[in-house]
Amino acid sequence: MKEMVDHLVNTEINSQRIASVENCFGASGQPLAVPGRVLLGEGILTKECRKKPKPRVFFLFNDILVYGSIVINKRKYNSQHIIPLEDVTLETLPDTLQMKNRWMIKTSKKSFVVSAASLTERKEWLSHLEECIRHLLTKTGRQPSTEHAAPWIPDKATDICMRCTQTKFSTLTRRHHCRKCGFVVCADCSRQRFLMPRLSPKPLRVCSLCYRQLMTEKKKEAEGDQRQPEQIDSSMAGYEPSSGDDSDKSDDDKVERWPADAEFYASEVSWSSFHS
Repeated sequence: MKEMVDHLVNTEINSQRIASVENCFGASGQPLAVPGRVLLGEGILTKECRKKPKPRVFFLFNDILVYGSIVINKRKYNSQHIIPLEDVTLETLPDTLQMKNRWMIKTSKKSFVVSAASLTERKEWLSHLEECIRHLLTKTGRQPSTEHAAPWIPDKATDICMRCTQTKFSTLTRRHHCRKCGFVVCADCSRQRFLMPRLSPKPLRVCSLCYRQLMTEKKKEAEGDQRQPEQIDSSMAGYEPSSGDDSDKSDDDKVERWPADAEFYASEVSWSSFHS
């Protein structure tokens, strides 16, 4: 990996590739060309979002991972997200009936699941990601991140509130997500807000159980007591995590409905490529 980065870092082709990504995001995206940055690979992955899995374009640089929604493939993208690789931890996941070749991208601010079109492509993504992360951590002297945001459980995973188990969701009774545990909860079970600076500068919606846990932790800290508070069960056995992207709530009609699940997994076309 280091040899590849050294080989590409000051080349015209690398500059052209990065400029092309910037042009596809247009004014909605941030500038990506900085000294020492190299574009190592790109491709289409299926991202498990709150309402349903959706195709997303991903770009792997030697220091960041960039992804966005597809408006016109290879021409226009929006909803750009930038993730520093030194904050990333990876976890391979088993297949489900709907999704194959899955893994989770975990960071301190957001965690979500993606799926590659083939097992080979998943291995390539994981190999390149892991090597980039390892190189960055060695360079900075940092330890791998151990604190990660909870992935959101998809809306369709449950028809009832996962806390009170009484409220049934409907067109009029909305689903909400606790930002601490990722559970799908009703309004009555998530009336509280709590400031979690790691996730947002604003107080975020949390479920009643997580709120009590967070308040207990806050009280212990204020008293100078370092004892660990009793942990509230936030295990997700039996549920598959999704992403909490705000943009995923409203982009169903804006982005191209492509590729279809069958095309994505069955096609012999390679959806990802890595540069050399």
